[in-house]
Amino acid sequence: MFGVFHGLFAKKKSVSSIGVGSPRKPEETNDERQSQSQSDHERRKQISVRGIAQVENVTNIKKTFNRHLHFSVIKDRNVATPRDYYFALANTVRDHIVSRWIRTQQHYYEKDPKRVYYLSLEFYMGRTLSNTMINLGIQATVDEALYQLGLDMEELEEIEEDAGLGNGGLGRLAACFLDSMATLGIPACGYGLRYEYGIFKQFIKDGWQTEEPDDWLRFDNPWEKARPEYMLPVNFYGRVEKDDDGKSKWVETQLVFAMPYDTPIPGYQNNVVNTLRLWSAKAENHFHLKFFNDGEYVQAVMDRNTSENITRVLYPNDNMFVGKELRLKQQYFLVAASLQDIIRRFKSAKYGCRDLLRVDFSTFPDKVAIQLNDTHPSIGIPELMRLLVDVEEISWDAAWEICQKTYAYTNHTLLPEALERWPVSLIERLLPRHLEIIYKINHCFMKTVQERFPKGEERLRRMSIVEEADQFGEKRINMAHLCIVASHVINGVAALHSNLLKSHTFKDFYEMFPEKFQNKTNGITPRRWLLLSNPMLADLICEKIGDSWITNLDELQKLKQFKDDQTLLRELRRVKMENKLRVAKYLKEEYDVSINPSSLFDIHVKRIHEYKRQLLNILHVIALYNRIKENPEIEMVPRTVMFGGKAAPGYHMAKLVIRLVTAVAETVNNDPIVEDKLKVVFLENYRVSMAEKIIPSADLSEQISTAGTEASGTGNMKFMLNGALTIGTMDGANVEMAEEMGLENIFIFGMNVKEVEELQSQYRAEDFIAESPTLKRIIEEIEAGMFTPEDPGQLKEVADMLRTNDRFMVCADFDAYIKCQDKVAEAYLDQEKWTRMALMNIASTGKFSADRTIAEYSREIWNIEPNAERLPAPYEGVPESGEATKE
Repeated sequence: MFGVFHGLFAKKKSVSSIGVGSPRKPEETNDERQSQSQSDHERRKQISVRGIAQVENVTNIKKTFNRHLHFSVIKDRNVATPRDYYFALANTVRDHIVSRWIRTQQHYYEKDPKRVYYLSLEFYMGRTLSNTMINLGIQATVDEALYQLGLDMEELEEIEEDAGLGNGGLGRLAACFLDSMATLGIPACGYGLRYEYGIFKQFIKDGWQTEEPDDWLRFDNPWEKARPEYMLPVNFYGRVEKDDDGKSKWVETQLVFAMPYDTPIPGYQNNVVNTLRLWSAKAENHFHLKFFNDGEYVQAVMDRNTSENITRVLYPNDNMFVGKELRLKQQYFLVAASLQDIIRRFKSAKYGCRDLLRVDFSTFPDKVAIQLNDTHPSIGIPELMRLLVDVEEISWDAAWEICQKTYAYTNHTLLPEALERWPVSLIERLLPRHLEIIYKINHCFMKTVQERFPKGEERLRRMSIVEEADQFGEKRINMAHLCIVASHVINGVAALHSNLLKSHTFKDFYEMFPEKFQNKTNGITPRRWLLLSNPMLADLICEKIGDSWITNLDELQKLKQFKDDQTLLRELRRVKMENKLRVAKYLKEEYDVSINPSSLFDIHVKRIHEYKRQLLNILHVIALYNRIKENPEIEMVPRTVMFGGKAAPGYHMAKLVIRLVTAVAETVNNDPIVEDKLKVVFLENYRVSMAEKIIPSADLSEQISTAGTEASGTGNMKFMLNGALTIGTMDGANVEMAEEMGLENIFIFGMNVKEVEELQSQYRAEDFIAESPTLKRIIEEIEAGMFTPEDPGQLKEVADMLRTNDRFMVCADFDAYIKCQDKVAEAYLDQEKWTRMALMNIASTGKFSADRTIAEYSREIWNIEPNAERLPAPYEGVPESGEATKE
């Protein structure tokens, strides 16, 4: 039923040297080619349960491919480049989406269900081609067609740019959720921004991170469709004036237009194709005549460019005021365009009818659920109130009731500095009417709090949306408080995280609104993170338990009955080694680092941040290096330690951590005494497509954040699903992972949340350094420039931070981490036991499917029942027609 690609890094023959449809070797006879094709089919049958592609479907794919090469790309095989072939392939695959996409929207308009709108400033989609083929169930056919055309599927896949419209976990979660919503048949639409430049490309130069723009659209994007007919106006600045009735009116604004670009989101083999709508900023159509009169044509053009800067780049560095203004502009631009679009769709919901049907907004929450992915889209709360009160002329109380029933808010962080607080002066200048609305919301809320807690003056201050002036005399709007007050549900993203929100971060609000708070533990899509990224493991699982796990990950529990099956354990080891060999080849080609594939692959890949404690990991690497230097004959488990992730451009300490990692890597990898015992690699420009290569090869997953700082994490789930064991603290989703698999199958170390809290007020890193000779020595080596002899003081700040400003208690957990890593090495020596633990990890991942997460959101927050039924295929039932579809 499903297909998986073999040979993640396997190369057939260069596209540039083979024309479309040409034989693979000119000297081969027809019989030889037929024999080769048959043997290839046999090889595929051995590694995949998908079987053989149907001949007529293969023929149709080849015809469509050649048609697109000629009529879409406008090339022939004599001049076509590999990129041309990729675009022809993408268009061929997209043809299989289009009818399903149209039919899905027709179905929604016919049934008029409640719809979910997922608002997020980030969607870290990665590549689309392979995921689309898997979800449509056509990858076997396409793979065979390309093979017959003499083209290399893997090479074409590598040409596609990652759609890096996110910084990390937040955006990748949104992408997984879209996949699950489509797979569960939920009428949903994602709304985001079409950044011209996504997350920056990271390069390591002289050991330091450098950033270059990610111009991901420079070769065009075959997966999106511009919808200029739905372009919408968005206003900024201006002032508020009162009319004769005392009603507020926002006037003299600056106008920018929002152009929608739609990307199809196919569910897994259910013919459902939802939409991700991304907005791009466009300037007004007319120039300012003043500039023409003054002869300032260039100035007029530059002003247009300023307007379009809103969607130029993903999240600028917000250390400067200008950056903050642009970021707030991005947030408002997203919600202003999206809410107009949502209301338009609400008003004209019936299939085939273009007249406005609904004018009664009391039913709005029955047809619309809006999920706020963190506080970034929270300015949508006053915007919805403005649209309802000022535009639709609904009373304040009625509008507020609609608002509260419509919005739900997901919190993603426990770090105080990550909770958004916008300066009042900035909102007043950029969105004056919205500030009025926020003040009124806060005024009404403060009255409610005072009635509930008559003597709670301090509570009023703590719970106010408008915070008192800081040391600079600046009042701020607490956007998390605004979300809590205006939403009917607030959820955390792991059980521990949700409990900490209730007991600490939002304690006052929980005491007032306990019914609003829920937990929705995060999840990942098994389609991308197992079926696509680890096809050999997917095939092995299917051989044992069938393929129903693809849409019901709980089915993996069945693998537990095979924990003593020597044949399966041996096959698991074989699959892991195959994946490690491919990564070893990749590292040699990309980084010129030779590694031992039999070594323990110890992998730490995530955004570089102090709380994620990459620093703790590299300190352990230095400890291992010191052991080898002291005793070159020491017997130890060979280990390859990989780091990957990006530091925010303005985050100095995170960049210093990267520099320390690269300095240690250079020292260790070039020391002949070390040999194969230890290797360190920094994976430059880590991204979704790289994760799909690296994660299947991992033996050990590093999830070592300070307890109480990581909301959930999803990388931990991806590694678990792919059979890596976890070393981690009792933080985020690690707690629930341990519960699911059993503590005997995970390596837990360090302080728990309660112990961290108890130590916090009296924590002195120097006390722990003094008690640990190993740590003391390492810090002194860093300080002395052992790893940066050309500039000995280069990393002194890291040593100083550990001694005097160790906010995330690296020193406190160091000895426990070293001891736990020694247990990891000991366990790795017993490969049968290790593989059994890996199997128990895989078999315990059912809870961490995004399908389960979204089903819970759907039933418990959005009040929508997931639909397991397939929609009719495009060729079933009524003829397709795009004319009546209004999306």
